[in-house]
Amino acid sequence: MTWYSELAFVGNCQTGVDLVGSICILILLSTLATHINVNADDQNTFNVLNYGAVGNGNSDDSLAFAKAWNDACKANAQTPTMIIPKGKTFLVHPITFSGPCKSSNISIQLSGTIKAPDGPSAWTSEIERWIVFGNITGLNINGRGLFDGNGQKWWDQSCKHHPGKDCSERAPTAVSFIQCNNVHINEIYVERSPQVHVVVDYSQDVHFKSVIINSPETSPNTDGIHIANSHDVSVLTSVIAAGDDCISISDQTSNISVTYVTCGPGHGISIGSLGKNGEEVKVENITVRHVNFYKTTNGARIKTWQAGKGQVQHVEFSYMNFTEVQNPIIVDQYYCDQKDVCAKTSTGVHINDVRYLNATGTSATDVAINLDCSNNVACTDIKLENIELQSATEGKGVFSSCKNAFGVAKGNCKPKSCLKSNS
Repeated sequence: MTWYSELAFVGNCQTGVDLVGSICILILLSTLATHINVNADDQNTFNVLNYGAVGNGNSDDSLAFAKAWNDACKANAQTPTMIIPKGKTFLVHPITFSGPCKSSNISIQLSGTIKAPDGPSAWTSEIERWIVFGNITGLNINGRGLFDGNGQKWWDQSCKHHPGKDCSERAPTAVSFIQCNNVHINEIYVERSPQVHVVVDYSQDVHFKSVIINSPETSPNTDGIHIANSHDVSVLTSVIAAGDDCISISDQTSNISVTYVTCGPGHGISIGSLGKNGEEVKVENITVRHVNFYKTTNGARIKTWQAGKGQVQHVEFSYMNFTEVQNPIIVDQYYCDQKDVCAKTSTGVHINDVRYLNATGTSATDVAINLDCSNNVACTDIKLENIELQSATEGKGVFSSCKNAFGVAKGNCKPKSCLKSNS
């Protein structure tokens, strides 16, 4: 029975104080309440299909997404939700979902797949970002859906792997959060990004949970999550496989937490690179705990350019497990992305109060702990505690290498520490 036929039925009732009249009044109230709730739900949800999206993977659904977002952002509802339904693949060209929005608790239920255009020729301009969330406070993205960066053709013409006159030096980032606050991304997949998968820039209070990022080890410059100019960012219970750093933490960042993450393949979890153009670096309060590194080219890494200044301080890498990892623990203060082009300088970034605690596993390189600090500015207050690393090759040993690195070693430390005493 439809709500209007129910109302017609109620209209034929005799009202009054008798039992029949009371039942009719209850039916009327229930029917009206149901109808009101339906309308309220409609005002809270903004399904891209209702705005003309097709979802066949070929039709351009960009305009429908823009319209749905605009209405959700302008809605007076407390929790407006943009819906991207399951079982559909939506082709979306570069788009920015901009705030501020009326609600400070806006959601995107991503249950389907959003797919990027197929390679450089399908992009209308040299845009360096695909999906951008900008200037939004109170954003929730969930639904177990997929951002598919469709990056294969970008990788195939990358200058890093295919140098030549027609190669591409840069490629788009898949998903960016710029000047956003109070953002929660839960149970979302991001794969095959042309370049970096996710960027957090000039943002605060951004939290990733149960996120899966996946691209081949050979995909160039495809960092998993890159964090810059941001504070209070966390990555929890996530799995990242990429062609570059699983997570890279750049300059002007603080209060970053990475916990229960699986990294590999990839280049490890890196602070840096920092100070390329002589910037005054400021990175502090970084915590990386309970991370499994699997066949990565680095493990826990800090990398700075010689030209940099400023400091990296109050850092903890703890409860790490390494499986056939090159450079499990590494500080590289002579980082240079091109051979023999970085001149010596009189500057350096000061690395201070870095703790490596409770690390186990196997190293694919002879040097399992490599602390290559600046000649100009020593690394100070470095702590090694309960480190148990052995060679991934049976019968081989591993060792530590230190340059201008000061600190203490406590508990078991294998390979043996090479730190100089702080005193």
